[in-house]
Amino acid sequence: MRALLWLAIACGALVAISLWTFWMAVRPPRLSIPGTPSDYRLKAEELTLTTADGVKLAAWLIPSAKADSPAVVVLHGYPANKADLLPIAGALSSRFTVLLVDFRSFGSSEGSATTLGFRERADLRAAVDALAQRGHTRIGVFGYSLGGAVALLGAAEDPRIRAVAAWAPFADLRVLARELYAIFWLLKYPFVELMIVWGRLFLGADITRPSPEMAVAQLTIPVQIWASRDDDQIPFAHAERLQRALANNPRAEFQFGRGLHNDRAQDFERLLGEFFARTL
Repeated sequence: MRALLWLAIACGALVAISLWTFWMAVRPPRLSIPGTPSDYRLKAEELTLTTADGVKLAAWLIPSAKADSPAVVVLHGYPANKADLLPIAGALSSRFTVLLVDFRSFGSSEGSATTLGFRERADLRAAVDALAQRGHTRIGVFGYSLGGAVALLGAAEDPRIRAVAAWAPFADLRVLARELYAIFWLLKYPFVELMIVWGRLFLGADITRPSPEMAVAQLTIPVQIWASRDDDQIPFAHAERLQRALANNPRAEFQFGRGLHNDRAQDFERLLGEFFARTL
């Protein structure tokens, strides 16, 4: 009986810790990242986008100085907001119209929880809708980390997206969760299965599916993947999984380097701009 009691306590603790970590992951604090387009001498229009499921998103539209320019949607990482990528937007704005968006539950957007990519696909679609309504037909997407995963997921679903670039995206949320829970050894497997259960219970879906790895296998458009072999948050193995999934896409290219998760290559902005200039 004592053994059964301790087993029950251990199982209860496992469930409680799993629920707590899931709750913290989907409801992170909203970071206040300073910066506005005017700080970078960029003229921007503040927009409010509405997703198909009724969430209002805050966005900045930075028009290009060139008439009839292509457009690029820029998607931030977790748990940041659109201000975090203003330097990249500024570098792109000389040749492209740029739309920066706060994902749901981040920045100034509505929403009480992130779904780590699952419903954020609707956020990207709302951004593409806004550009299409303004007459843009040459649309690309760039995303960083979580934003990169969303960019890849969205590109597989929306034929209006003609090119996609992703910096340090994860390939599969289940795999990433197992890596994050590796300190629990074999218990990492029930932790991940419980994460899927909590997603179904509180968010109404298995938020790990489809995965970016599954999505990119369908892509025939130009794809650019940026990753670091030293990434301290998204293991480099995720980039290798994406590379294998893109093996049949002759328009896929890869920029693998060194540095931590937030470190960009010295010529990152130039190469990113050249990628979209070639493909859009």
